[in-house]
Amino acid sequence: MKKVLLTQLKVCVAIGALSLGANNAMATEGYFANGAGARAKALAGAGAADARDATAIVVNPAGLADLKDSEIDISVSLFNPNRSYTVTGGPGFLPAGTTNSGSKVFPIPNFALAYRVSPTDVVGLSISGNGGLNTNYGPVTNPACGTAPFPAPDGTYCGGPAGVNMMQMFVSAAYAHDFGPLKIGISPILAYQRFTARGVLAFGGVSSDPTALSDNGYDSSTGFGARFGVELAPTPGFRIGGAYQTKMSMGQFKKYAGLFADQGGFDIPSTWQVGVAADVTPQFTLMADYRRINYSEVPSVGNPSSVMLPFGSTDGPGFGWKDVEAWKFGAEYRMRGGGAVRVGYAHNTQPISGSDVTLNVLAPGVIQDHFTAGGSIPVGSRSSFEVAAMYAPTAKVSGIEVTPMGPNPGRTIEIQMNQFEFTLGWKLKL
Repeated sequence: MKKVLLTQLKVCVAIGALSLGANNAMATEGYFANGAGARAKALAGAGAADARDATAIVVNPAGLADLKDSEIDISVSLFNPNRSYTVTGGPGFLPAGTTNSGSKVFPIPNFALAYRVSPTDVVGLSISGNGGLNTNYGPVTNPACGTAPFPAPDGTYCGGPAGVNMMQMFVSAAYAHDFGPLKIGISPILAYQRFTARGVLAFGGVSSDPTALSDNGYDSSTGFGARFGVELAPTPGFRIGGAYQTKMSMGQFKKYAGLFADQGGFDIPSTWQVGVAADVTPQFTLMADYRRINYSEVPSVGNPSSVMLPFGSTDGPGFGWKDVEAWKFGAEYRMRGGGAVRVGYAHNTQPISGSDVTLNVLAPGVIQDHFTAGGSIPVGSRSSFEVAAMYAPTAKVSGIEVTPMGPNPGRTIEIQMNQFEFTLGWKLKL
């Protein structure tokens, strides 16, 4: 047993290192990932009331109490977000025509461990990506650049190559207890995030600290939070589940104190998810969930970009994201031989409004629909391979251009994105 636990610890360290090194981009439901692990991704993130593997830690830790065996789940997703913006109309600030973002494929690792310590108690550990955003626009030709006050002769914002890279990683412990029809769980969370921005020096005149606005390399911050979950089975074959994740107060991005509100503040908003699951037959289960992400709790994300204060100031401008509501539906058929087939669909409200598109060229998290499918194939009696695929069709938001000198009603900016993702996982029963 000591040998097994030592191996598990080494795997945790390796996955954590891979997560920190990966150039993650997970703009799905806003910038939050729509699921963690091969099973959840195949079900479009549904499953608050139907936990069947260790990745339940990320959705509803109470579900760990449903597991019959201790297990390890490892997966890697290859994520392909295609981002671009298109500018039409008369002369203005951003370059006319369509500009595509580079950096097309991102690896996203995930690890989860569940260990049964008694007939009623399970502990667990998870390392997962909570979310992220990436854009990478080259030094596109821009006729508006090259004269004061613009710092560069080209680029999206006349600052040369432009874009952001932001990632959030959670290390979550977990404990679940089985009271019979009622199960409860708690998951303390250590959150780590890092961020960089470049190419936005042209906004120095409307920043509280132009030296901490752009092109300062990576900065990072940490914080703590928790996830609380409950699952209730009022009748055999029918379950109700729900989980709440607290808001996390994160350290400031000091290198970007002139960009993010509250001198570089970038907390992680609270979220909650509730769902039902019905076993139509012992092998076939249907799931329906509702999830809410409270982006308005974080000024740097939720405040409108039109706030009449300098960037970086207390309660200053943000990206104007609204709270996101998501509806998730999943179905799983478990074959008698041990394999499974899964499908899912999720729809979420649009976080970005037309009045904030100019700044959200950097963060075009406009996706609203996810179509998913996947399954598992047994390999021996104690392990299985899992796969999942996701397609998010193109979503667009448009609005007028807003320059550092003010609105430009004669020009329209349209931001858009579509996504593809493939996940490969391995599950081992201990």
